[in-house]
Amino acid sequence: MLFNNNKLYRLPLRYHILFWIVYFIFNTFRWGSYFNDYLYSLKTNLLGFPIHMSLCYLNIFILMPYLLFRKKYFFYIITLLAVIFLMVVVKFNLTYFLINHNVWPEGPEYIDSLSLNYCIDMMLGELYVITFVTAIKITFDFLEEHKRVTDLEKSQLETELLFLKSQISPHFFFNTLNNIYSLSVEKSNKTPKIILKLSELMRYMLYETQSKKQSLENEILCIQNYLDLERIRHDERLEVNMYISGDIQDKEISPMLLLTFIENSFKHGANKNVGNVKIDIKFKIKEDYLYFSVSNPMPTVTNHVDKFNKSSGIGIENVKKRLELGYNKNDYKLSIKNKNNIFVVKLKIKVS
Repeated sequence: MLFNNNKLYRLPLRYHILFWIVYFIFNTFRWGSYFNDYLYSLKTNLLGFPIHMSLCYLNIFILMPYLLFRKKYFFYIITLLAVIFLMVVVKFNLTYFLINHNVWPEGPEYIDSLSLNYCIDMMLGELYVITFVTAIKITFDFLEEHKRVTDLEKSQLETELLFLKSQISPHFFFNTLNNIYSLSVEKSNKTPKIILKLSELMRYMLYETQSKKQSLENEILCIQNYLDLERIRHDERLEVNMYISGDIQDKEISPMLLLTFIENSFKHGANKNVGNVKIDIKFKIKEDYLYFSVSNPMPTVTNHVDKFNKSSGIGIENVKKRLELGYNKNDYKLSIKNKNNIFVVKLKIKVS
């Protein structure tokens, strides 16, 4: 519920005290200048303010939650008017016996007894104070709820981004570990190298991807480690060409963003094709933008083509979601095409 009965209690007590002190001083000087009698104004405010405060907090913490918010509008209005009238009677008697027999000096005539005009005027004044304080309460409620919703949405987006960043295929690690096992059995000289590359890649993924942005240099280094592992896995039948042009210094990008495209090219290019496979990866920096592209041959076996059509979109959809969450719409442009049996991904993205 937006207007929660407990919200004002969350405000520090000093804010309540400060509000009423400022309001008290303002009214005392206002009516003191009006009557040209500051002592009288001080006395009447010392009597009136406890009544103002009682009515305001009674309305905020009892009448509104238990009547207004439960849609008992008629009972709310009747109860509020009855309570205000009762307080007006109390105020009249306190003023009459403790301050002055003329209880309404600002009124049109001398008043020393309860009258209809006096009651109406005082009740309208109390309604003004109640409305003013209630408006402040509702404003604080709205700001508090808006902040809560904003923080929740931010937390959800950050959680979703972290989840999406962590979704590099476990098959890659599984296959790499199998290769390490095979190499270790054969006592291959490649074993230490592949373990080192894998540890570097895992360290990057665990410790260097927690921030929203990562340097483009580190991201490219991570991709190079990934490519080195894939080259070891596929041996001579895999040809990977990576081109880098432009200045990559002082450029930033969301971590693990580009790696998803590259992993996808190996998953559906190198892993599902028979014979030699060529994968081209290009990085071009121009002004504040990175022009990235990766291309790989489509699977040649029919059943692989069917699986490709059904499953290859998972990683791509992952990246699309991350782009939507992490970048403004005008800061990137993604193009995915299948031309002459070559799957091509192009991404223009702001890296400044």
